[in-house]
Amino acid sequence: MDLLRGIIGIVALLAICVLLSSDRKSIDWKLVAIGMGLQIVLAIGLLQVEFIQMFFQYIVDFFVIMIKSSEKAAAFLFGALATDFKYGFAFSVLPTIVFFSALSSILYYMGILQKIVWGFAWIMNKTMRLTGAESLAAAANVFIGQTEAPLVVKPYLETMSKSEINSLMTGGMATIAGGVFGAYMTMLGGDDPAELANFGMHLLTASIISAPAALVAAKIIVPAKKGDLDKDLNVSKEQVGSNFLDALARGTTDGLKLAVNVGVMLLAFMAMIYLANEMLVRIGSWGFGSGSNLNEIIASSTSGTFNELSLQYIMGMLFSPIAWLVGVPTDDLLFIGQCLGEKTILNEFVAYASLAEYKDAGVLADKSIIIATYALCGFANFASIGIQIGGISSIAPSQRENLVKLGFKALIGGTIATLLTGAIAGFIV
Repeated sequence: MDLLRGIIGIVALLAICVLLSSDRKSIDWKLVAIGMGLQIVLAIGLLQVEFIQMFFQYIVDFFVIMIKSSEKAAAFLFGALATDFKYGFAFSVLPTIVFFSALSSILYYMGILQKIVWGFAWIMNKTMRLTGAESLAAAANVFIGQTEAPLVVKPYLETMSKSEINSLMTGGMATIAGGVFGAYMTMLGGDDPAELANFGMHLLTASIISAPAALVAAKIIVPAKKGDLDKDLNVSKEQVGSNFLDALARGTTDGLKLAVNVGVMLLAFMAMIYLANEMLVRIGSWGFGSGSNLNEIIASSTSGTFNELSLQYIMGMLFSPIAWLVGVPTDDLLFIGQCLGEKTILNEFVAYASLAEYKDAGVLADKSIIIATYALCGFANFASIGIQIGGISSIAPSQRENLVKLGFKALIGGTIATLLTGAIAGFIV
């Protein structure tokens, strides 16, 4: 049944891409088949093959050590405020973003990150017959942010086709940055090293297998035109600092900007959610002729899952069919639907916060938590459209028109890519 639900979900999600395609006759179905096969093979290898798991577990264990290091530094700076999550997100999670950003900057300065990116790009370039630029961009998005990844292909940006630009944007929507990787691990794993390692492995797997999924979605929605492909794989040699300390300082500064941005965005979004819910609860309390009100009807129809009219309930209802498509158990559809809605309309931090809350409350099945961990693992939300248009157009002004036109398609493509990873994880795990 898990496999059947997964197949139904994958077919339905790919069908949505076909319906939105700008040129259905030009869709390269061989690329689609290879991309989906690559995604499934990578997922099985990372989740089921022991020696591959062991290799990547070393990477995850390294991230766990890094998280503990950032926690020690935060405790030195903030004391007890940073040692207990109950004191707030800002003291427990945001310091991790700063540290991971600094670490990514150092790895880039040392040339390590470029070699890893080149390796992943080579695999996709050879198997999926992609151009060098979009292969590099897709691989870079696995490790660095949606605004930093375009720097890897900066020399090619001005001449990239519409299909390549869409692949670049969709890849950015479908994956996460190294700077927030540790934050998500902390939110889901808490202070338990075993749980940190467990969710670290799932998040790493999600980000890796979402890269070919993003390319599949992108190439269906905006297919490449017929003609020769430039398969040259040259990683940009642009430096992030003049020396080790400069790279560390720049990465720390960038991490601070990202952490502050995440913090204030959460502050604003959460405040708006609470404000909207206060208004919706009042609307739900209005009585009908029978004497009952909408809040009571919602509480009765959901068996107490939701007690009143709220944004969470509305999002849960709207997105629960999508949650079903990716294999979420029936009892958890409203919960996971809510998280999917929050991720798309608001951002993934709000969604992961809700998932962590439900996980800690023990109201979700383990399968639902795993599927949601994969399905939420990406930057596909409305704010990211503006971030990408502003970030990429600043280094490739001539592409601004394409960026504006493709923004919404990239959002849909990135969302579908993460949902595909969720569906695949649902029948493999």
